[in-house]
Amino acid sequence: MALLTKEAEERIVNLLVTEGLCDSRLVFSLKNEITGEQRILDELLKKNIINQDMISRATASIIGVPYVELKNINIDQDILSKIPRDAAVRVLAVPLGEKDGLLNVAMADVTNVQATDYISNLINQPIRVWMSSESGIKEILDKYRGDFSGVKEAVKETGEEVAEQAKSNVKTIVQDSPISKALTTILSYAARSKASDVHIEPLENSLIIRCRIDGVLRKIMDLPRTVAPALVSRIKILSNLKIDEHRIPQDGQFTVLVDDKEIDLRIAISPVTWGEQVVIRLLDKTGMVMDIEKMGMSGRALRSVLDGIHKPNGMILTSGPTGSGKSTTLYALIQQIKSEEINIVTLEDPVEYKMDGINQIQVNVDAGLTFASGLRSILRQDPDVVMVGEIRDSETAGLAVQAALTGHLVFSTLHTNSAAGILPRLLEMGIEPFLLASTLNVVIGQRLVRRVSEKRETYKSTALETEGINSLIGDLLPQTKEDVAAVSEDLGYTGLPVKNDDHYILSKGIESKETPGGYKGRAGLFETIDVDEDIQKMITSHATANEIMRLAKSKGTVTMRQDGMLKVLSGITTIEEVNRVASDLS
Repeated sequence: MALLTKEAEERIVNLLVTEGLCDSRLVFSLKNEITGEQRILDELLKKNIINQDMISRATASIIGVPYVELKNINIDQDILSKIPRDAAVRVLAVPLGEKDGLLNVAMADVTNVQATDYISNLINQPIRVWMSSESGIKEILDKYRGDFSGVKEAVKETGEEVAEQAKSNVKTIVQDSPISKALTTILSYAARSKASDVHIEPLENSLIIRCRIDGVLRKIMDLPRTVAPALVSRIKILSNLKIDEHRIPQDGQFTVLVDDKEIDLRIAISPVTWGEQVVIRLLDKTGMVMDIEKMGMSGRALRSVLDGIHKPNGMILTSGPTGSGKSTTLYALIQQIKSEEINIVTLEDPVEYKMDGINQIQVNVDAGLTFASGLRSILRQDPDVVMVGEIRDSETAGLAVQAALTGHLVFSTLHTNSAAGILPRLLEMGIEPFLLASTLNVVIGQRLVRRVSEKRETYKSTALETEGINSLIGDLLPQTKEDVAAVSEDLGYTGLPVKNDDHYILSKGIESKETPGGYKGRAGLFETIDVDEDIQKMITSHATANEIMRLAKSKGTVTMRQDGMLKVLSGITTIEEVNRVASDLS
């Protein structure tokens, strides 16, 4: 918003008072207190008496332009694409839609004639200006994913000849070339969509671009296959890979800047039938949730983990398939115990999130820095807490156990299907049962499910769904209304329903472009096993994962499927999501 004159401020304040949004006595008192360069509106804002939306609305009324409230509004991406995002950010303006040949545009500063002329000339169309608050416009800009205009331009300009030339001549793919702009557009879309991966896949007659958003792959565009060589070559250049090598897989990395945020990219290129497939992993350094409760851990599982991480030594291990949030869980747990009084050292591949006050080491296999060699080095650096990104082999497992035995608290991950599966997996790696039993504090199993979007509707569960819920968590649910508060507190979910043989009220999201399938964001399903004396005895007797889990359940462990169903009843996710990610679990 432009700097207002004192006369304009006075009119705005008077209007706010007239509308009953501001107390006249308070305004009079503040006017007598302010001195020099202080402004009445600034003081009202500081004291939270008014907000920017009120100022924008009053300003619009005074200067005679329409006002639009943009918060919690969805604007179609086709409409947003009418103004390029960089221009929209520069002048804080977003398109609303067309009517009578005019493009309606919301702006934070409608008095800026140069900005309105700039937008009109840029899109070659007359515009009608609306006023909105700066915060409302920025909320829409956060949803602005782009129109792939750079990709369309690349498709037009990158034909067979250019693609063939690109394979042999690096100079043809300069930073401002169409294919570079196309790659930038794809990566920007992925980053703004909160995608974890981008897949570039050549088929016989086309090139498919897919993004993994909230754990599910979605096709975002089809391109002519002729674009593939140039696009892959550009990625190789940025990743410092061999541009003329097409026979073997290559791995690399580079960093991009999207909306002033650094995003690390991990590149994996593999030869496939119709060319080379590229998978790009996006690691957003600023977008990680570092609160274990916000990630979805609650109740018994949370209490068990917090007890485990506050012990002076031992191991805390988390397990799950690739992409289940194991590393994020470890970061959140380290955040819980981080202090200036302890030395925390991590060994990761890659370092996904840089944390202040933590000594983080990047694995570099080519230079001889593996998890095993790095862990040996770490133990000579006087650590109190050690985090090993992943236990991949028996050598690393043995060193981690030795570290726990010698007074260190050790965090790490393994690839197993459940928490109980960690125990026999470590025995298979050659760890002696008595060592394992004496070092493990708690083991965690986890998966990720999509969250139901804020725009939702409720429905009654079917007889089959009700039967499934009761068979899985009927014994956990409150049996009477008097039990609701105590059971909800114990399990960590507010307002759980009383066990019902008839139906339950469930939630499902309303599908939109912003919330495909009715989902937005993800939450974790967790199960934890507190390794007490009884579990230790089972470990030393080489019990199976199923036997250990049966004992843990009898002691109160809530399994991942049970945790998922509790999240269903709490409106966090759906039965379909729980079945999708945890159908192989009991």
